[in-house]
Amino acid sequence: MVDILHRVGAVAPLEEVYRAVATPEGIAGWWTTETSGASEVGGKLVFRFGEVGGFDMEIRELDPRGRVRWRVTDGPAEWIGTEVDWRLEQRGEWTIVQFKHEGWREPVEFMNHCSTKWATFLISLKDYVETGHGRPAPDDVKISDWH
Repeated sequence: MVDILHRVGAVAPLEEVYRAVATPEGIAGWWTTETSGASEVGGKLVFRFGEVGGFDMEIRELDPRGRVRWRVTDGPAEWIGTEVDWRLEQRGEWTIVQFKHEGWREPVEFMNHCSTKWATFLISLKDYVETGHGRPAPDDVKISDWH
């Protein structure tokens, strides 16, 4: 198994970053505007990206002290069964986001694409919590024919 790992800091309170990754309304501000679901452990989040498709995820953990964890239940075959783990830590004026998309069966080309896309969306998250304006899909950075 292989993982996608990223780290980014944002000059914002941990509580704001947590809301941005733990609630459908927050996620819609930086990942995809087509986000719906309930913000509760065991609940389902639905993410769509227009014609490209999307993902359904079960919320595995929500801890306002700095942890959010999702499990992919529907979407591209490579994603099903993987988990997305968010760890947040306040360090002075910075909130550090340790991001992991774990459990990929093998490092296929699609994983490389997704790693780069996650990086662009983490910058979108940073912008969203610092300025109130992210770049969620469909206005995200296009990096290839997979968008």
